[in-house]
This record gives sequence, structure tokens and C-alpha cells, in this order.
Amino acid sequence: MGLFDKLVKKTKEIPTQEVLTAYAEGELISIKNVKDPTFAEEILGRGVAIKPSKGELFAPIGGTVVMLFDTLHAIALTTDMGQEIMLHIGIDTVELKGKYFSANVKVGQKVNAGELMIRFDNEKIQELGFDTVIPMIVTNKDEFSSFQLEEPHSVKVGEKVMTVSK
Repeated sequence: MGLFDKLVKKTKEIPTQEVLTAYAEGELISIKNVKDPTFAEEILGRGVAIKPSKGELFAPIGGTVVMLFDTLHAIALTTDMGQEIMLHIGIDTVELKGKYFSANVKVGQKVNAGELMIRFDNEKIQELGFDTVIPMIVTNKDEFSSFQLEEPHSVKVGEKVMTVSK
């Protein structure tokens, strides 16, 4: 085996399609039904949303944590294919200033699909009048040719919710 063969074997092939899975247990809904126009009108990107039944946010795909808000209500990942994915727990929950949120990950950390990233007190946040819906959006949507979104239904963590292709 020559040097070139060794280099080729070490080069990781970039996928042309990635499957994103349910990142919370609950009800998968259309992003268009999120009660915030920034998400509903897909201003920030294409995606889906889940109304969580538990206060746990999991990684929808393997990737690297590239951003974690100080308030822990939002997190961003990048994937092998180059998707920039943002997950946003609740609407206007930034106002809680991190109260009722705790992170299990940090910026720069690699995560696997299904890995617990953030815990939050779903019930308490709802009691305070906040919508805890969790939009997941691909913020660099223009770099991809297609988005296949699953129909709304009850989901468990790890079920396919969206397929993105180059």
C-alpha cells in the first residue's frame, strides 16, 4: 500500500444525505404551527418542532456543539455534511435567564445522536406561561437541495423526523 492509498483511507467521506431524529419525546408538529413568526415563517431556516412531554433535549444527529447560549435555552450543532442546526427550547424562554435549565454538554464537544444535551423543568416553565415547544432548524438551508419532513405525530427520541440532502 502506497502513501496515496493510506491518505485516501484516512479521508472521511462527506455524506450527501443525513437523517435527523426526534430530539425530545412528545408531539412532532409543523414548524409553521410554532407561535413565533421567526420560526413559523422559516426566517432562520427549515425545520420541524416538537412539543415536549419531558424536560430533556437530546442530540438529533451526531455532530459538534458550536454554540450554547448562556441562558441554556438554545444550542447549535454542525454535522459531517455541514448542516448548521439550531435547537431552541421554548418561546421567549431567554427571559428565564437560564433558570430551570442545565446543560450536559459544552461548546466544542462532539455528541452522538440520542445523547442528552440539556435538561429543563418543562412543567415549571409552562406554569410560568411559556410555550415549551422546541423548534429545530437548519440555519444554512440554502446549502441543501431537499428537506423531507415527517408528518406530525407522537415521537420518541431517536425516531426519524427529517432527512436533509445536499
